[in-house]
Amino acid sequence: MIAALLLATSIAIPTNFLLYEKEAAKKDDNPETTWQATGRRTAPLVVNPCQRAGLGQAGRVRARTLVYTALPDYSKSEQVVLYSSAAAANRALRDLQAAVRACGSSGYRFSARALALGDRALSVTGQAYQGGQAAVGGERAVVTRRANALILYTVAGEWGKPARADFTRQTSDTKRMLAKVCTIADC
Repeated sequence: MIAALLLATSIAIPTNFLLYEKEAAKKDDNPETTWQATGRRTAPLVVNPCQRAGLGQAGRVRARTLVYTALPDYSKSEQVVLYSSAAAANRALRDLQAAVRACGSSGYRFSARALALGDRALSVTGQAYQGGQAAVGGERAVVTRRANALILYTVAGEWGKPARADFTRQTSDTKRMLAKVCTIADC
């Protein structure tokens, strides 16, 4: 346990480790698109149904986050968070799942479904509703735990009725990250 903690605290998430970092670093003159990148350990989870500042913070040792925004209403994000242990990462995922069940409103609802990725994974759907019917607007995310790491990929925009195909890109990105995350995680 001590060796794992020392490993987790000594290994940073290297620059260009995330899949979209090189794309984010390119100069873009379009005023309607932006990339934000941070290596702040305390960056909020990019999937946070209740918008709670403390969600997924306990036991963190490193984090790296990218968020792409295109006006008027499209965004995607990538985040890798390292925790002091697999148990701490699992707790963060469990707390996120509880937030999915607890948060939302009649106009915007969240749901989660288990996926067969990593050690444990969820697909998370946020969807706008009007008159009980899926309306335009929502987010789709895949959140995966592998050892002491959480891997998060999201896309938000003008979604209609939720469908499994909405998660194709996030699932593909997650599989690519799972192939390399053990170089920094305690797998």
